[in-house]
Amino acid sequence: MDNWDELRTAFQVARLGTVSGAADALGVHHATVIRHVDALERRLGAKLFQRHARGYTATEAGQDLLAVAGQADDQFTQLAGRIKGRGDEVTGELIVTSLGALSPLLVPTIALFQERHTDLRVRLISDARLFRLEYGEAHVAIRAGKLPDQPDNIVQPFFTQTLKLVASKGYLDRFGPLTGDNLTDHRFVGTTDDTPRAPYFKWLNDTVPTSSIYFRASSMVAVKEAVLAGIGIGFVASWDQDRTDDLVEMLPPLEDWTAKIWLVTHMDLHRTAKVQTFVRHLKDQVKSWPVG
Repeated sequence: MDNWDELRTAFQVARLGTVSGAADALGVHHATVIRHVDALERRLGAKLFQRHARGYTATEAGQDLLAVAGQADDQFTQLAGRIKGRGDEVTGELIVTSLGALSPLLVPTIALFQERHTDLRVRLISDARLFRLEYGEAHVAIRAGKLPDQPDNIVQPFFTQTLKLVASKGYLDRFGPLTGDNLTDHRFVGTTDDTPRAPYFKWLNDTVPTSSIYFRASSMVAVKEAVLAGIGIGFVASWDQDRTDDLVEMLPPLEDWTAKIWLVTHMDLHRTAKVQTFVRHLKDQVKSWPVG
């Protein structure tokens, strides 16, 4: 297992299913692909692929290789991103992770940044998992909740997001207004997370009986759509004006319905021109966002 070229070749064959596809992806001749796969199978003493007229199908051993080699390939890609990020120019690739719900604010801001830095390519990743900046999985992370405390990360306050507990007019016609005494008479939209990090969902889980939560979603986009559809009462960001004008606030806002948003960078990349310029851009643009 000491020849990465052979492993990488087999990974591409398993991923793409054909020798020609792997050859194109790697920029080599198809004969090189076949030679690498044959040599690796001899060394391992196992068949990695079933050959057929339409291409190559990974065997069980090949599937194992696909999983392990894929992780290794990702790590090398992330390493390359970290190394490229250490330059003095705002070029190459910028990887940003953020809450999906912030996309309406963030995407126009990134578009303006790319207008100013035309050689920059941006990858915006919206995922609930915590990306490991120390492994180069992202250059800048936008995170919500309590102060991030991972070692070697530099954390800066970005803004405070306030949520409103709202319902559609159609829901209000069916079930009436919400008071502090009639929670069990109403239907709510919650999160699929049993132990949510977001303070407003934590409040909902602690305050509203489980039997009153009729719809759960893993994203704020889906929560909003459920509220608009009249399924129940749920949280919508106060800055979100998209189709929310007709929603009715059901209770006055509470302190628990706010969430701190943080800018997080890793110390190895924090002072690079690309990261510094982008972070300054975010801090400047947030001043014009409809947030606290």
